[in-house]
Amino acid sequence: MSDATRVTAGRGTELRCGGWRQEGLLRMLENVVEVGERPEDLVVYAARARAARDWESFHALVAALRELREEETLVVQSGKPVGIFPSPAEAPIVVMACGNIVGHYATPENFDDLAARGLIMWGGLTAGDWQYIGFQGVLQGVYELLQAASREHFGGSLAGRLVLTAGLGGMGSAQPLAIRMSGARGIVVEVDEAKCARALRRGHLDSVTDSVDEALAASATGVVGLVGNAASVYRALAGNGVAPDVVTDLTAAHDALYGYCPEGLSLAEWSERRQLEPEAVAALARASMAEEVEAMLRFKAAGSVVFENGNNLRVQAEAAGVSQAFEVDGFAERYIRPLFCRGIGPFRWVALSGEEADLATLDHLARETAGREEVRSWIDLARQHVEVQGLPARSCWLGHGERSAFALAVNELVSAGRLAGPVLFTRDHFDAGGMTHPHIGTEGMADGSSAISDWPILDALLLSVSGADLVAVHAGGAGYAGYMQSAGVTIVADGTVAAARRLARSLDADTGLGVLRYADAGYAEARSVADSAGLGLRRSEATL
Repeated sequence: MSDATRVTAGRGTELRCGGWRQEGLLRMLENVVEVGERPEDLVVYAARARAARDWESFHALVAALRELREEETLVVQSGKPVGIFPSPAEAPIVVMACGNIVGHYATPENFDDLAARGLIMWGGLTAGDWQYIGFQGVLQGVYELLQAASREHFGGSLAGRLVLTAGLGGMGSAQPLAIRMSGARGIVVEVDEAKCARALRRGHLDSVTDSVDEALAASATGVVGLVGNAASVYRALAGNGVAPDVVTDLTAAHDALYGYCPEGLSLAEWSERRQLEPEAVAALARASMAEEVEAMLRFKAAGSVVFENGNNLRVQAEAAGVSQAFEVDGFAERYIRPLFCRGIGPFRWVALSGEEADLATLDHLARETAGREEVRSWIDLARQHVEVQGLPARSCWLGHGERSAFALAVNELVSAGRLAGPVLFTRDHFDAGGMTHPHIGTEGMADGSSAISDWPILDALLLSVSGADLVAVHAGGAGYAGYMQSAGVTIVADGTVAAARRLARSLDADTGLGVLRYADAGYAEARSVADSAGLGLRRSEATL
């Protein structure tokens, strides 16, 4: 990466923009590139999730944010700024849409053609709207998933249990640490030796090998990285009668061309051949995914707990001829839905000052004000295991009412000068009201509404009228084309009264709509939360 394209997020208290709302978003745009997988290409994670459409657009975004005034809103179309419009003081200062294509045309082929012509991009879930915070962004999600599996299948503890998984990319890189934090043993398969080496340097892996036998031996006492192709390794282990306690995958399987290296190809061959014969390479990748899923089904038959971790692996395998692919559970429907019914999901905060002392203060506040032991336990684990990556940040699964209460307390700390700078709040799109994906977050909805994408669109509209600083509407793109709609939100706590209003309205609206989405689908727990919080058409006496 040349110095000309090297990007580092701004730190300190000096403003380059008209206010902290604009400055906070600029720092996050810079941050996602700083911590991204291929910053020279503006690729943040998952093979093709980008921060901006191209470098010209990136620099135009920076310039627009720096000149943006209060009572103005910047409009961004798939990573490219297109206009600045006058708006009310509490309107969003950035609205964006990314990767959206009309339903009939929302195919990977059409998306790839439009992207190649520079007309659209895939923003992933948190890359294109500048909300990615590095591997930590999905770390607690993987941890919570393992915890849910441990409670259901292993008496509440994974101690001594073997977890087999694959993928050490931008999101997958969270897996070995989550396994360790859960007290389990693990084998993490990764085709790219450099990514294994990175995880080893971070201390997330205890060792790395390219031998299946050595990996099995090393996993007896720790978490080992196994350099190899996931399909090849899974097939070999299943064929040798190995039955891990838990089997999953977090490769970039959503993207058959760029995300999953086919069996039999080196990384160099894969890179060369996908340029020369993309359709053939994508078919080879799907065939390899099919082999991996066939092995996962054999693991399941042997007694392993097996689930997909939200990367469309089963969709790809089914397309390659595995008719039983969906006998592998989806993680959200199987384990996470009870949390979503309470509005609990992957909330995040970022210390815009860049000071780790601010993060420590925020951790302390979160721990001391938490109403649930799970939150206190997570903060303790995160303090111990999670190093800072980019701007100091924390991901913590908070629910309806918990997010706004914490954010308002933080805003008071900023106002009182107890933090070096403002704090930015955001979340993953994988959240109660933020995503429709019939093979991930909304799989198997009780009322059959899994594919209805009204909810994330309504979420974005509601967030806009609630005064969030950035509101985004994203769609699938790449391998997720036609399968996903989501909404993203960012709000800056700058210590002002106006910020307090934005935080309270937006955060409660976001989680409140999520709870209502599940209540509307017939989930009793969501209905109970909605009733107690006064959500819906009839508000409780306490809210009048």
